Amino acid sequence: MELNVISEKIIGAAMQVHRTLGPGLLESAYEACLKYELEKRGLKVRSQVGFPVIYDGMKINLGYRLDLLVEDSVIVELKAVNQITPVHEAQLLSYLKLSGKRLGLLINFNVMLLKDGITRRIN
Repeated sequence: MELNVISEKIIGAAMQVHRTLGPGLLESAYEACLKYELEKRGLKVRSQVGFPVIYDGMKINLGYRLDLLVEDSVIVELKAVNQITPVHEAQLLSYLKLSGKRLGLLINFNVMLLKDGITRRIN
């Protein structure tokens, strides 16, 4: 499936979750509900996916975990914070680089309009 199609489906599902729950909950609630919504829409989703850092040919497990990995190709990092900061964006970009994935979405559910809480990044 094309990355843009997957991305559109993820954003649509996130908007449905946000319309239903609104802002103010913990990140874990949004993660569970978004995973359910994506699976309901026929997408393959894995949550809390761990991955190592490859350094000098060695796999080093440092505890990095992706919130959601959709269709084994799109990283979705979820937040429930007052404001997305450069550190949050750097986290997503680092995950893209370290995992070798091309597309990532950073979604902050703690906003009045979810469209204001979505950041799309390409590696």
